[in-house]
Amino acid sequence: MGKGRFEAFSDGVLAIIITIMVLELKVPHGESLDAIKPLLPVFLSYVLSFVYVGIYWNNHHHLMHTATRVTGPMLWANLHLLFWLSLFPFTTGWMGENGFATVPTMVYGIVLFMAAIAFYILQSTIMAANGPDSVLRRAVGRDWKGKLSPVMYLLGIGATFLAPWLAQAFYVLVAIIWLIPDTRIERALAKDPAH
Repeated sequence: MGKGRFEAFSDGVLAIIITIMVLELKVPHGESLDAIKPLLPVFLSYVLSFVYVGIYWNNHHHLMHTATRVTGPMLWANLHLLFWLSLFPFTTGWMGENGFATVPTMVYGIVLFMAAIAFYILQSTIMAANGPDSVLRRAVGRDWKGKLSPVMYLLGIGATFLAPWLAQAFYVLVAIIWLIPDTRIERALAKDPAH
């Protein structure tokens, strides 16, 4: 399978995930701003999940730009990542509909954690398929963001038992860390004559 088809499939799944999430947003009953107030947790959880899907989409494209070939293990690692991302609409809706209650917030964190692990597995699989001198291996380096994120998710999951808002703070903080553009891969590609 070529990289184009690999990326197109992933893009399609991510587009469907966003579509399902937005369909969970209900139109308020009433014309005043007060009618929106009960929907605020649902909207805020949607915004957070939309940002996360965008982060994964962006980083997925960066990963694929470094790959010189697609292997069977890469396909399975990608499906593993897409599985966890496909749970975003469910956990987003559950958390929002229940006003960021403890259990839905904890389950949301577990899905974020598992998606981060799946992304790490995909990244490692791409590096293995492209050799010890791969562009991705050089670009990733110590990967402090990739190592810090699962730790922050675990802290957020644990924080749900103290206060769900504290867990949300951890989840938002990770999103902010990843929103800052990561140019490691772009710089490595610019230095690589093969790309």
